Amino acid sequence: MMLTALGLMSGTSLDGVDVALIETDGRQVKAFGPSGYRPYSPAERNLLRQALSEAVHLQQRDARPGVLAEAERAVTRAHAEAVAAFVAQNRMKPEDIDIVGFHGQTVLHRPEKRLTVQIGDAPALAKAIHIPVMYDFRTADVEAGGQGAPFVPVYHRALANSLEREGPIVVVNIGGVSNITYIDGNDTLIACDTGPGNALLDDFMYRTMNQAFDAEGKFAALGKADEAWIVRALELPFFAAPPPKSLDRNDFAALRLGEVPPADGAATLTAFTAAAIARIIPLLPRRPRSWIVCGGGARNLTMLRMLRERVGSATVEAAETLGWASDAIEAQAFGFLAARGLKGLPLSYPATTGVPMPMTGGVMARP
Repeated sequence: MMLTALGLMSGTSLDGVDVALIETDGRQVKAFGPSGYRPYSPAERNLLRQALSEAVHLQQRDARPGVLAEAERAVTRAHAEAVAAFVAQNRMKPEDIDIVGFHGQTVLHRPEKRLTVQIGDAPALAKAIHIPVMYDFRTADVEAGGQGAPFVPVYHRALANSLEREGPIVVVNIGGVSNITYIDGNDTLIACDTGPGNALLDDFMYRTMNQAFDAEGKFAALGKADEAWIVRALELPFFAAPPPKSLDRNDFAALRLGEVPPADGAATLTAFTAAAIARIIPLLPRRPRSWIVCGGGARNLTMLRMLRERVGSATVEAAETLGWASDAIEAQAFGFLAARGLKGLPLSYPATTGVPMPMTGGVMARP
């Protein structure tokens, strides 16, 4: 049975809430619907940055001390507003949507402690939008010993299978953290985080230029990357570890560039992201033939160029060029995952998160 599923995603880049509608049975995508976006205000973004700092000390996934409770209310309100605006703009009614997939905002990801924390009050959201909400997708995986991330590979496979091109294909999502899905036919699905995505670069731009990000990579294009710094950074044990593996947004926050011209710093951090993605190649079963880039990093032309320079003869293309809605893919994925969770289908696998067996997940909140 096909479901009309609305996916919601607020990523580690802290930019806002993506909304996307798909028609799916949880195995294939019958149709893509419209998508939308509700940016976080500067005040909301600052509140979330404070929440990330305070979340470092969390020991329980349902604890909301200090500013975390306020941040959770802000996240819930932003998502409710995003859905209300989407429904109004597309002249829909709540009853036109069967299920909402609500990821929430990750504030801490510590799978080695079997702990992952996404803030957002799903029961309150379901009541506000009058639609059933599936949430808490990652916890079952983490509690079973999985990494709890990345969680979009099953959706990437559904998209890649529609291309009918020779594999292996790698779908790269460059958000705050970068992750890859390696697809080689129906049988081989491997996924992992590869390193920082936009997080280090965004934080650097905010700190040095008071800008949220480097639009189209124009600033990095003016600078010169410090290749020696990149080589040293890639010596961190994470990069040599085989997949599956995952990261918290702030795992590389301790890396410091020192005193460098801002353009050189932006160039170095952009090149570091590209180099970290390419570093996964020797850890994969076969060398990929094509790389498809989605997420915010797909709009960074300098990052795409730097990735092309590091992956040899393989093609590198932005997802938009294939007709995929790059900005909406993660939101679409959580609509897809909600449909899968509703049907008890696996959301994660041993080769995507390291979980011992294929795992379903998600918790339902009804209006």
